[in-house]
Formats: sequence, C-alpha cells, structure tokens
Amino acid sequence: MDENPHILVVDDDRRLRELLQKFLSESGFRVTTAENAANAREKLASIQFDLLVVDLMMPGENGLELTSGLRKTNSVPILMLTAMAEQQDKIEGLERGADDYLTKPFEPRELVARIRSILRRAGGAQSEATEFRFGKHIYDSERQLLRGPNGMVSLTGAEVRLLDVLARSPGKPVSRDALKDQSLITGTARAVDVQVTRLRRKIEPNPKTPRYLQTIRGEGYVLWPD
Repeated sequence: MDENPHILVVDDDRRLRELLQKFLSESGFRVTTAENAANAREKLASIQFDLLVVDLMMPGENGLELTSGLRKTNSVPILMLTAMAEQQDKIEGLERGADDYLTKPFEPRELVARIRSILRRAGGAQSEATEFRFGKHIYDSERQLLRGPNGMVSLTGAEVRLLDVLARSPGKPVSRDALKDQSLITGTARAVDVQVTRLRRKIEPNPKTPRYLQTIRGEGYVLWPD
C-alpha cells in the first residue's frame, strides 16, 4: 500500500473509540471512528477502508447484523470485538462474515498484531504458502497455529508473533530490533533473546544446540526450513 492502512472503528463506547483511535494511530494506521452501525454505513458510502474493527454489542443494529449486512456487497476485512467469550458467540461472528474475533478486555498490542495479520492475508498473502515446515513441526501462518509431532503446541502471544515474523523470512536473518518492533515485544532487545529461548524449548529437539531457530552473530536470528 502506498499509504498507511485506513481503519474504521465502530463502537458505541466513546471512551473506547478514543483510546483505540489514539493507540492505532500511534501504531501507524489511519483511523476513522463511528458511534453506531448507521454512522458506519454513512462513512463506508464515501470512504474506502482497509479494515473494520466492529463491536458486537451496540444498540440498534448490532455488530453481527452490521457484518452480515455488509457481506452482501462488501468484502472489507472485519475484526469483531466482544465482551462475550462463549465459543458459540465466536462461531456465530465468524459465520456472519467476520475475519477474526477478539474478546474484551484485550491487550492493545494483540489487537494490532491481529489487524496486521488480517491485512497481510487480505493484501495477497493468501496466494502464498501458508504452511511453514521445520523438523516435525508445521506452522500455519494464516491461522497462526503450530502443530508438532504430539499435536498442537501451546504458544504465548509473544511467541506466536515472533514465530510469525521469522517464518515470513525463512533462511534470512532478522535483527533483534526488527524482531522487537514487528513482534511487539516490550523492553530492550534482550527481551527478544528471552522469547527466542522460550520458543526454542518448544520447537527444538535440543534447545542448547538449535537446529532450526539459530543465532547469526552480528545479524540476529534465522528460522531454517527443512
């Protein structure tokens, strides 16, 4: 994209709208807000957005209704926010056409990571291979899931973002600073080393002599495919 992605935040909570607008703007996005579904439709009629962040519970037309209505004519990616954590609620949101689902309260950095993941897929990443294989592990970059020889591997948010960044550049060293910024890891570059160590324990046969997630002196870290 020539310009930063433009996001429409649709939420009836004024305080949350303002907080999201501030945080997302500071994260490099252009942000417009709408207080309800009707206001969102007005703005969608005149502005082309790259992604919508939509609250599920709104008075009048709720987020589910807005999403299913838009899907009849509009393919804009939608990330749904809700205070309801029931699995059935999530399934209904996805069935109505949402691309992803985030339960309140949430970590703002996770919101940004999910937005960037959706935008990558919408921007053409879906035409690329979504599975990265190393050893007995398969990383699904579209779903951000890691499968090992014994089933799904439980990863923290930081670990999955770190793996996602490295898997996008297989065989190419990524600097600590780049990993820190792209993986949304707080603290110094040393914090990246800590997360790499934790990730190695989950993916390496012998974490002390890593085969796949290696350190390249003076350059950073690299993830090697088979």
